[in-house]
Amino acid sequence: MADDSLGGAEDEFREMMRRFLAGEGDIDPARLAGAAGLPADPAMVARLMGQLQRAMSAQTEGIDEKLAREEAGRIAATGAVTPTAAELEALRQSLHVAALWLDEATSITQLTAEPSLISRADWARQTLPVWSQLAEPVALSIADALTQALDTQVPEELKAMMGDATGMMRSLGGTLFTLQLGHVVGQLAAEVVSGGDIGIPLLPGRDDHDVQAALLPQNVAAFAQGLDIPLDQVHLYLSVRELAHARLFRHARWLRAHLISAITDYAHGISIDASSIESVAADFDPANPESLREALTSGALIPPKTESQLAALARLETTLALIEGWVDVVTADATARLPRADAAAETVRRRRAAGGPAESAFATLVGLELRPRRLREAAAFWRAITDAVGAAARDDLWGHPDLLPTAEDIDDPSRIIAGIQAGPVDDDAFDQALSELLAGEGDRPVEGAPGEEPTEGDDEGPVHN
Repeated sequence: MADDSLGGAEDEFREMMRRFLAGEGDIDPARLAGAAGLPADPAMVARLMGQLQRAMSAQTEGIDEKLAREEAGRIAATGAVTPTAAELEALRQSLHVAALWLDEATSITQLTAEPSLISRADWARQTLPVWSQLAEPVALSIADALTQALDTQVPEELKAMMGDATGMMRSLGGTLFTLQLGHVVGQLAAEVVSGGDIGIPLLPGRDDHDVQAALLPQNVAAFAQGLDIPLDQVHLYLSVRELAHARLFRHARWLRAHLISAITDYAHGISIDASSIESVAADFDPANPESLREALTSGALIPPKTESQLAALARLETTLALIEGWVDVVTADATARLPRADAAAETVRRRRAAGGPAESAFATLVGLELRPRRLREAAAFWRAITDAVGAAARDDLWGHPDLLPTAEDIDDPSRIIAGIQAGPVDDDAFDQALSELLAGEGDRPVEGAPGEEPTEGDDEGPVHN
């Protein structure tokens, strides 16, 4: 009998959710779409309701990467413009010239894969796996908070009757977060001009160590609009930046994993508690879904950073500043023959200072702003290193994570410069000296051996080098 009652309660709950998702409840589904930060047009609402209904049966949690990829590609394809053959050929020529110019500015060799010219939708779909990896910890934390909130709000005598309501809520929450992720990435695809525009290589290469350089022709054209810079110079400048960024990550094969693991470790430290969910729900006005959308997309659910997260963020910002600073210096050297290179560089700096395409996306998805605040100092650091020891020695600093300069080095590059100028340790000379030292030690009497007395002036204790 108890089992029959439980089954009836579960069926009743499912029927209630079905009626709500069918628009037969008290809340208009269009308002739910608006609250989730999604367009409230009828087609989008119908799609959202269908996806949430499937989520009720799927009983999955976290990010549905296939659904997010489809949503991102659909959003990115809105307003797409197909470039002409002449425009594509101009960009290919710019990339070819940029590769030659970079050979003069850095010792890091060329890429093994040809750069790509891709559409907004292709960028969105191809980068989605990395976005999912970065956002998954937060999606699971929100699901945990929803479960906790439901558990604390439901009276004990009703919990058994609720059955698998918590699983249903986790699945619904995961689907909403997935759709929001797809929407954000789709919008971001309309802003980025290249594969490395946000500072991390997101496009998959042929293997784990390969890096795919790419330009988005439609967005490159939009970037150039309104600038008092000839289009061919814009093409060359952006091509050099993209290839420099891709070359760096292919050379420093540890760097991409280092950055992504640092971000995911930070995200794993985020724990959204039930009180945050309850507070947002308590303030929700069904007549004004915009307030909930703002709470969901502004990072309001993300708790204040812990001390360990602040320390991790500082290290992450230093690494990002070093990457962007190096790219700035190498790009400046490689484009020195461009008459309007300084104007193009200033446009990139202003765009980055205004937040850049990555900032809102990261803040929304993982509560993390990745604006490298010390970018100018990092660029000045790399310029000082280049002037003192040359491009080849400068680039060698990316050879191993242990060689990566620190925040203190950015403030004062003299230690790095002195170390490079001193030259590497001569391993053969060191081994010879060590062998001679050990041979000399073998001729000495052993301290405390029978029949031996310490000579005057000998230390009473063992020698510590």
